[in-house]
Amino acid sequence: LAILGNTGAGKSTIINLIARLYDVDSGEILIDNKNIEQLNLDDLRQSIGFVPQEAFLFSDTIKNNIKFGNQTASDSKIEQAARDAYIHHNIIDFNEGYNTYVGERGVTLSGGQKQRISIARAIIKEPKILIFDDCLSAVDTETEEIILNNLYKISKYKTTVIVSHRVSSVKNADLIIVLEDGKIIQQGSHNELVNYTGYYRELYEQQLLEKEI
Repeated sequence: LAILGNTGAGKSTIINLIARLYDVDSGEILIDNKNIEQLNLDDLRQSIGFVPQEAFLFSDTIKNNIKFGNQTASDSKIEQAARDAYIHHNIIDFNEGYNTYVGERGVTLSGGQKQRISIARAIIKEPKILIFDDCLSAVDTETEEIILNNLYKISKYKTTVIVSHRVSSVKNADLIIVLEDGKIIQQGSHNELVNYTGYYRELYEQQLLEKEI
């Protein structure tokens, strides 16, 4: 599922409801046909791999920041998660490699590097539900495409929710919903939505033009 919409449309609200940071006051959210309010909260959150827009890293090594998603992960699993997040080649360029300390909140890394380490941390957890909250905003479109291709392979048998403002991030989703003021104003596949006049096609054409420029 991909979710698009302007700032304040309600994208992050949906994410917060799935993780039960707060509960719905009407309607219900179902996972495998079970109301999430009936599920054990810890079990629910353990089954979710969440990558926020603002990547949070600990003042620790890159290895331990990735391993936080799975404390028992082997070095090979850590490296594979980094490769899938397209950050391995950056990490091995650092003098200390995976043992490089990143500093408080990851100040020694670029925004894109922090986001990709956060993605590796979510991947290594091997969750049933993956949520990406506009977490590729700091990488260029070429890097984004490499990461997304890797993520599509990983998430083949998982429920995956991608929040983005880029059409390039969501075009391969099974279903795309467009939000405005907390309501769904459009939904369908990429091919369906680009054939209808509306927000999605306008955004698609605008971003194609920006890419050409």
